[in-house]
Parts: sequence; C-alpha cells; structure tokens
Amino acid sequence: MIVIDENAKSSETVSLTAVQVDHLKRCDLVTVRPDGSGYKLVPKSKRVGAVHAHGLDVVVKPKMKIQRLLFMLGYAVNPGFRPENVEGVEADELWAIVAETLCRNAERALARGVLLGYTTEHATSAVVRGRIRIGDQITKRPGRLTPMEITHDEYTVDITENRLLRTAVRRMLKVPRVEADIRRRLQHVDNKLAGSSPLAPRALIPPWRPTRLNAPYQPALRIADLVLRTLSFEVGCNGLSIASFVVNMEQVFEDFVTTALTEAWSTGPGRTHRQFPARLDGVVPMKIDAVHLVDETPRFVVDAKYKLESKSGRYPATDLYQVLAYCTALRVDRAWLVYASGTAGVVPRRISNSPVTITEYPLDLDVPPSDLLAQLDRLARSAWLP
Repeated sequence: MIVIDENAKSSETVSLTAVQVDHLKRCDLVTVRPDGSGYKLVPKSKRVGAVHAHGLDVVVKPKMKIQRLLFMLGYAVNPGFRPENVEGVEADELWAIVAETLCRNAERALARGVLLGYTTEHATSAVVRGRIRIGDQITKRPGRLTPMEITHDEYTVDITENRLLRTAVRRMLKVPRVEADIRRRLQHVDNKLAGSSPLAPRALIPPWRPTRLNAPYQPALRIADLVLRTLSFEVGCNGLSIASFVVNMEQVFEDFVTTALTEAWSTGPGRTHRQFPARLDGVVPMKIDAVHLVDETPRFVVDAKYKLESKSGRYPATDLYQVLAYCTALRVDRAWLVYASGTAGVVPRRISNSPVTITEYPLDLDVPPSDLLAQLDRLARSAWLP
C-alpha cells in the first residue's frame, strides 16, 4: 500500500505497470510523474481518498481524522447526520473505517427487524386487485375486459430504504480490503435484506424522507447514501476489481460550511441562499458561497476557503479582494472568509474608505463534530451583533 499525506509534494519512487499508470492518471486522486526507473505520485490539489486497482492500493490521507471527514461529507448533504453516526469506529484505514461505519449502523437499523412498507405495483391480472388503469386498458386491449391492467399497493420488504441499504452493503462487500470479520457481518446484513432489490449500476439514488416509521433506519440510510455517492466500484477488463473513494476537500469544506450556517441562521429572520448568483458589473457573473437575505435584501456574505495560512500567519490578499467585490456588488457591509485552519484567530478587517468589514474566521477541524458545529454557530450569532 502506498500512503501519501494530503498536500505532500511527492511520494517515494515506486514501480508501476503500464496499466496501473494509466488508471492512476484517470482516477483524479494523484498525478503520476516519471522518476528514473519508476514513478513518483503527487496528490492532486485538495484531493484525498483511496484507490484500489490492478493489484495496487494508493491512499491520500487527509489531515483530519477520516471519521471527521465522513461527518463533514454526511452533514453537508443532510444536516440530520449526527456525530454518533461515525464515532466509535476502531479501524484506522479509510476502507476499513467506511466499511465498519456502514456495518455498525446497518446492524443497529435491523436490530428490531427488517422494515416493511407499501409500494405501488402495476400489473396485468385476470382478477381485479386495487384499481383498473382505464387508459392503459383501452390502449392495450380495446373492447376486451380481460386480462386487466391494474394498480395495487403491495406490503413488501422491497422499499426504498431497504434497497438503498442493501446496495451500499453490496458495494462495500466488493471492496477487496474489507477485513474478514466486517465482511462476514456485512454479508449477514445482506442476507437479512433478501427480498429487496439492489439498485442497478449507475442508477440514480432514489430519495427517501425521514418518518416515524423509518426512524431506526435513518443513521444507516445517511451512511448508505454517503457510500453510494462517494464510493465507486467496477470490474476491469482483466477481471480485477477497481474501487475508488475520492473526495474534493475544497467542495466538502464549502458544502459543510454553507450547510451549517444555513441551519444556524434558519431560526432567525430571512433565508440563506447557497451559491448566490450575482454580477460584478452587469456582465461579469459571480457565484457566492452563501448570502443571507432579510426581506430579500442581502445582509451577510460568506466565502469558504479550504486553504492554509502562510508561514507568516497570513492568508492570500486576493481572497479579501474577491469578497470585497462581492460586498460591493451586493451593497453588503459585513462578510466572512471561513478558512480550514489558522493560528491568528478571528480577525476582522475594516476596509479603508469603505463601510465593509471582512472577518477572517479560521476553523479548528481537529475538534469533535459538535465543537466544529459550535464554531460556525458562533459565527452565525455574531453576524447579528452591532
């Protein structure tokens, strides 16, 4: 296994086959550079994850704990995602952590039995069951009474919740680096869900909504949704498995920050608009990470930057110029630049000859999820202060 730290300049020189080189060039995780008789692997900008292909394992290890990364990924998509969904996992490798997290939550979901529900079925039948689809009957069998085109509700195990969970479990079972004990437990979960049909490869992930009935399933469904959106699996032309879990940290950080602030501001006046469209001069377009509006008038601007401070403790001045342009175009006088780390703390910068104050707001990503959310909640509350 080749393990490289996020933002590392390169790995040690490694030997790769032509097929391995070709796959790594297409996986969007690392850049492959010839080095004498071998190759050096350089993580692509702001990419972390793992690739297993053609007998090769490459991991780009994030600076934060993988459990924290999973929490941020899950929360960004669904703020109902809770810290306890990913905590308590003892594994220390990416594949193992994802597999154990899915397994533990799936086992808890099924502890009280498999969820059953109603699905709508369309069928052709000689007897009436449910209701007759008159339009289809006339189209397919004009003048004939039987067989009949009917629609009825079926009480079954083959519902969206079970299909999502089983598809995620089966995808995880195909990853070669899953340990034998976790694989056995995942297989047991799959057996319990027999009767539910997995999603077809590359099929759209069907939506589900939290209800009182599926409450025990909800943590597992959020993990399953995360697995299906980020983990891909296929079989190569040589019959060997290819699995990848590649994450764009810049996108994850931006989505997490905007979701957390949207939730924090939701109890107050106004609404938060993500990826707010604006124009600098009536022509040049801009997309702003988050804008909070009150009475449909922009009040606050937030821009999330997955960047590190320089050795001198400063961030790029171009970030300030960018956000100042946002404020000027929207006539907003308060904005925040949220960074992924920093040692100088919260620094407000009042722009000369302007009413605009732009606050540099670094987050500590090494703290527990609840504390991470609290940092953004403090930002949201401070926005309302004079």
